[in-house]
Amino acid sequence: MSAGLTESVSLHNGVKMPLFGLGVYKATEGGEVERAVKTALDVGYRSIDTAAFYDNERGVGQAIRETDIPREDVFITTKVWNTDQGYEGTLRAFEESKKRLAVDYVDLYLIHWPVPGKYKETWKALETLYSEQKVRAIGVSNFQIHHLDDLLASCKVKPMVNQIELHPKLTQKKLFAYCQKHQIQVEAWSPLMRGNFFEHQTLVTLAEKYNKTVAQIILRWDIEQKIVTIPKSVNAHRIEENAQVFDFELTEQEVKDISALNEHLRLGPDPDNFNF
Repeated sequence: MSAGLTESVSLHNGVKMPLFGLGVYKATEGGEVERAVKTALDVGYRSIDTAAFYDNERGVGQAIRETDIPREDVFITTKVWNTDQGYEGTLRAFEESKKRLAVDYVDLYLIHWPVPGKYKETWKALETLYSEQKVRAIGVSNFQIHHLDDLLASCKVKPMVNQIELHPKLTQKKLFAYCQKHQIQVEAWSPLMRGNFFEHQTLVTLAEKYNKTVAQIILRWDIEQKIVTIPKSVNAHRIEENAQVFDFELTEQEVKDISALNEHLRLGPDPDNFNF
């Protein structure tokens, strides 16, 4: 197990969140997601990111229960889906997620997307869950600066995390700086650009220099910037390989060189223009 897998960041409420975790989007409920989570935990991962929308919370919970790792040593994130947003709907959705995961509490609960006209009421529900100590931390996902401005103007508890699409082709510099200013931890989804652009010469050259894969170079780039990263995979070899990023460091210039690949290129939906 890599010692680096226990590296964490402190959220603004003092809760420690692992810098590195496993994303399980598109991992099928049942055997596939259970195997992926067990593999990750065996390798040394201590953070698992799921969501009601992924339809695999049950398998995530099952896999965690079947290991001998204490519950308090595994950081579980899940999210409220768009159709459940609003105050009462979110409280109900949380209880359903908790039941599927079969846990007493969730470490981090996120609003999955900023549904117009609903996310502020949804946030109030998250504040309630937080005050009742059913969740250790609350946050958002896919929120742009204007969504955060809107939320911060009226919230009692500010978000601890903003999970966004972030990779070398979409560095989200302004949003990242805004989150840093407001002590909101940035977390990257789709950090490996879905395997696209791996042939880029800057990345290939660095991979050769450090005797690493391009994926490992990108994940290290996240870690150097203290961005929480959750590469997803159901492949045991890949889950293990992705985690081997704590035995080398990129120079400050190399981090800048990778950031310079930015093209404002989204692979996922636009948070200002989605219809689900």
